Amino acid sequence: MDLLIGTLWLRPYVFGFLLVFLIAGTADLGRRRTLLFAACMAPVAWVAEFSSTRVGVPFGWYQYTGLTRDRELFVADVPLMDSLSFTFLAYAAFCLARVVLAGRPWRPRTTTLLTGVFMVLLDVVIDPLAVRGDRWFLGRIFYYVEEGVYFGVPLSNFVGWLVVGVVGVGIYLALAGAPPARRPWLGVALYYAVLGFNLAVTAWIGEWPLLVIGTALHVLVAIGLKGFRSQRATAVSGVSEREVQV
Repeated sequence: MDLLIGTLWLRPYVFGFLLVFLIAGTADLGRRRTLLFAACMAPVAWVAEFSSTRVGVPFGWYQYTGLTRDRELFVADVPLMDSLSFTFLAYAAFCLARVVLAGRPWRPRTTTLLTGVFMVLLDVVIDPLAVRGDRWFLGRIFYYVEEGVYFGVPLSNFVGWLVVGVVGVGIYLALAGAPPARRPWLGVALYYAVLGFNLAVTAWIGEWPLLVIGTALHVLVAIGLKGFRSQRATAVSGVSEREVQV
């Protein structure tokens, strides 16, 4: 119980996002599907992290320092909050993927792959910031055995995030089927809230190159997605007009 309380006290921002996930997910998917989503994602994330600390797959070889083991919950050598984080990150990316693909025939594989891609785009900012955790309130909780080329992060890490997103959401969709058409926009708001939080901390510690790259990338992606949605809406409108004329 002390470690559970310590985890909440040490990582309030994680549990804040987790609470938003539960609220948004319940409004969007329903309570049971939301819990199923978490039950699919968290174990997949934990296995991937545990494997990476042993053999370097799929994220690359890194180690947790264990400096906070007496203050927060660990599962083996992996902090509980890390595995839990993947649930709201994956859900937020899943919602964004659904909004982007709205109006198209339901294709679970496309949705799953796009979810993984959107998770990777978040991690472009998240992981370099986490590596610098000793400069903010995360703390130095892990390190890569060999420093990577992208702000200290190996490229294999981004492949790992794609794999975890695709596998976790793929399992969920295989069990739950197509999600009901409710309120994915709450999850999209969560996506950009997480991004905004990480960009704000990046600015706070003065990592300006990372801030510029992360901001520019997501602005370009947002512009591209808006154009894609507009094109799609125009195409649908044109088909409807032709049907009316016929």
